Amino acid sequence: MTTEATTPRPYQSYVYAYPHKTAYRPLPDRPPLRELWAGQSRDALSLYLHIPFCEVRCGFCNLFTRVGAPDELTGRYLDALDRQATAVRDALGDDEPVRFAAAAFGGGTPTFLTAAELERLCDIAEKRMGADLRAVPLSVETSPSTATPDRLAVLADRGTTRLSIGVQSFVDTEARAAVRPQRRADVEAALGHIRTAGVPVLNIDLIYGIDGQTPATWRTSLDAAIAWQPEELYLYPLYVRPLTGLGRLGAAADAAWDEQRLRLYRQGRDHLLEHGYEQVSMRMFRRTDAPRDLGEGPVDHACQTDGMIGLGCGARSYTPSLHYSFDYAVDMREIRTIIDAYTTTEDFSRAEVGRPITPDEARRRHLLQSVLQAEGMPAADYRDRFGTDPYEDFRAELERFAARGWLDTGAPATLLRLSPEGLAHSDALGPELFSDSVRAAMAAYEQK
Repeated sequence: MTTEATTPRPYQSYVYAYPHKTAYRPLPDRPPLRELWAGQSRDALSLYLHIPFCEVRCGFCNLFTRVGAPDELTGRYLDALDRQATAVRDALGDDEPVRFAAAAFGGGTPTFLTAAELERLCDIAEKRMGADLRAVPLSVETSPSTATPDRLAVLADRGTTRLSIGVQSFVDTEARAAVRPQRRADVEAALGHIRTAGVPVLNIDLIYGIDGQTPATWRTSLDAAIAWQPEELYLYPLYVRPLTGLGRLGAAADAAWDEQRLRLYRQGRDHLLEHGYEQVSMRMFRRTDAPRDLGEGPVDHACQTDGMIGLGCGARSYTPSLHYSFDYAVDMREIRTIIDAYTTTEDFSRAEVGRPITPDEARRRHLLQSVLQAEGMPAADYRDRFGTDPYEDFRAELERFAARGWLDTGAPATLLRLSPEGLAHSDALGPELFSDSVRAAMAAYEQK
């Protein structure tokens, strides 16, 4: 437990969704989806389709994905996705209008699918779920080896507004150190294909803290990315997590690595700010002249409000009272087992695994996912939604953050906003807002 005078280690947990799936548990009553969505607002839902396949698995990756898809597995997976979409759309009913305001394809690597399979994926979103992909922001993740002209042409034609490519490093030796076999020439070729496809927003992911990375090589990657003038750039700190490739190699965090990552973060932040980008969060930077109405990042990352439909065995769905999904794993054998079970499932009418969202958890979720944005959280938004004051609900936590210099003392009194140092410590600040029950559930989770 930290005191007000103590600053915790800066890299503890990347909070992209709360509660994390390691806090989910099998739902004993397996509630019908129709009951879960009864009476819920369905006029501005987010739609997320998850494709759990990659050509290789990077050493740092703990995403729900497997390498390869033998024996026509992608076709069987899309068959199951179609069945699930049909069941979910039926559960939503037609008593009230069902409208999707944003969509995303993630993974894994959605562009692992062939061009024809991507057409089918879009058809599932449109014909089964009723999402108008050409009328809403659509974000799709890709990789250097799968960003081929035929696949990109399908995505551009079907309305994709944002393509996010995981480059991680333009330095080949660093990519290999992160157990990510790729060549810079192939990365540059993929970026050229994306620009030729004409998708309005390009995002490039980079990672800092790789073994052997220096300020000079980090600058090389930053400048190489900036040369493509991406509308967005994400700078991710490297994490070594259990059951990943790097985790099995025995790599572990220490104070020296923390300091290295903080130095590289600040270098990257300052470099992007000097080159026409603005900071949106600890990780996200947007070109100041980039379009603002095409969505930003996967819908999971900045979804403070509830109302998300996730399709696929690694996707979450959110209602105000329950977050639900399927089983979760990191180990490749476990993931293969879960995917195989998903492809043979016929009945998708019930929620299988999840976590109830109490009023306290809803407050925590809103606060942490709002305050981690550089623009901060208007206190009035919180009060309007919950009828209480965030400064009273989280007095101890906010006083602790203030004592560490993590809150912006120059912000208007009506705005709860992090200081630059607070943003730099987002991965320490976020976990301190977790409830005791979520902490206990995450701690009790058996890694698999």
